[in-house]
Formats: sequence, C-alpha cells, structure tokens
Amino acid sequence: MKPDLLVAFTPRALQMAQLEEAYTCHRYDRATDKPAFLAEFGPRCRAMFCNGHLHVDTTFLDNMPALEMIAVTSAGFETIDVGALKARGIRMTNTSDALVDDVADMAVLLMLAARRQLVEGDAYVRSGDWGQMGMFPLTTSTRGKKAGIVGLGNIGRAIAKRCEVFGLEIAYSGRTKKDVPYTFFDNPTDLAHWADILIVATSGGADTEHLISADVLRALGENGSFVNIARGTVVDEEALIAALENATIASAGLDVFENEPTPDARLLELPNVVLYPHHASGTVETRDAMHQLAVDNLAAFYAGQPLLTPVL
Repeated sequence: MKPDLLVAFTPRALQMAQLEEAYTCHRYDRATDKPAFLAEFGPRCRAMFCNGHLHVDTTFLDNMPALEMIAVTSAGFETIDVGALKARGIRMTNTSDALVDDVADMAVLLMLAARRQLVEGDAYVRSGDWGQMGMFPLTTSTRGKKAGIVGLGNIGRAIAKRCEVFGLEIAYSGRTKKDVPYTFFDNPTDLAHWADILIVATSGGADTEHLISADVLRALGENGSFVNIARGTVVDEEALIAALENATIASAGLDVFENEPTPDARLLELPNVVLYPHHASGTVETRDAMHQLAVDNLAAFYAGQPLLTPVL
C-alpha cells in the first residue's frame, strides 16, 4: 500500500508523475475547501510536499498529527513556523543547492540593468526617441566599482564570483565571518558606506526583517545601486521608495517585494528601478531540479536514509 502524501504545491509534470507512482497523493493544492480537505486527509500523511510560501502554523500542524517530514521546493520558508516543527520533531528540507546559479545570474543581470539603464534604453529605442533626440545619456561603468554582498551563503558566494569576473572589488556582511578572500564588515551600514553596489542575498524571516534600513540606503549614497534577490521583507520598502524618489541612491534592481504579486504602485512609476516578478530561479532547468530535489528528499525519508538537504 502506498504511503499517503499531502501535496500542497503543484509539482512540475515529471515530478508529479513520480509522486503519483510512489504515493497516494492528496492534492491540497487543488482543494477548494482547504480547511475541510486538511481535516479529512491531513491525519493520514507522514510527509508533505510544498513550497516555502505555504502558511504552516500550529493550527495547520494540529490537522497533521502524523506529520514527520516536510519537503520544501524552494530555498526560503519564512511562512513556516520552524519553532513549531522543532517542538514536534518534524524534519524539513529545502532546495537552496539547486537554484544557486540562476539566482546569482539574476543578481548580476539586475545590477547591470539598473546601472546601465537597460529598461530605459529599450524604451528609448522603441519610442523613436533615439532618432529624434540623438544619443542616449551616458550611464555608469561597473568595472572597478565595489560590490557589497549582504549574506555570503552559497548564493552570495556565487554572486561574488560573478562580480569578480566583472572587475568588481568584493566585501560582505553576515552573521559570521567566512574563510574567504573578501573584506568582512560587521553590519550592512558600514558595508553600504564602503560599497558602490549593495546586493542582498541573505535569508528572509523575522531575524532579517528591514535589515536594509533608511540608514543603510543613505550610507550607500547617491551614486549607489541596490539589488535584492533575497526576500522583500529584508528591506524597508518605504525607505527604499523614498531613496529612489529623492535620489538618495541612484538605482535599484528588485526581484522581490513586500507585497507579491502586487508591488507598491509607486515602484511601478519610478524610472530608476528595474523590476522582476520574483523569478530569479525561474528557468525550466532549475525548477525541475528544485522539484526533483524535494522528491528525492521524500524518497530518502521513506527509505529511512539521511535527508539530502536537511534544514531541520
């Protein structure tokens, strides 16, 4: 008899086929009355497949008394009550290892697009302004500048390596000093004061909420660029909007926002910010790899083997 599995996020087709072959899948992701569905099928399931945006609190967990393991398809999981999982001895895995390269690529893409005004340049060509008004205004070079990375985990290190290729000097801040050939700063404010470009690659959650404050943005300065591929909560978005409106900083490239999928309307009107729809890991190859890693973690759990990418 197949084990019962709560499927709380729609898998990629190949991974869904694997789950259906191995488990009796209860499709919470498709349920119209989710509380009733969870009350009926939750108690049967020892494991759950979900992404990091699912709200898992004690009430949710009360409906899954047999739950022992959660396979998360994303890197972040700030809407999941980790303390409650620990208290109940529930294991959890994520997929940070699978998305490093594409997310790092997007950080560099946003950095270059913001500093070289790619979106504005595209509009300049499409509108006919190039022919009518002549040369596009000069932008700012990237080579020789200083890139500060907030959070030097796997993604932060991958960003640093890419920035080195572009001739940038690298420094970082984070919870701990790493064994890397980059300058370490104790806090983001000092890092921002040093940097020309500030890239956020830290984890989300309560510990990093509004880590990038108005003070940090002021330290970055009027020629500075800000890039966020972490979580929208990491930056004080009101302060960021004000900094962009008032030219406290020069530009920004954002993949994440405090309100998704409807970012603050003021951001949509600003010419000095490049916006991307929380899609840094959004390639076929990486999403397949992320979902496969979650499937493989479930297989390891049911086989009594060590989890591949444990968080808890």
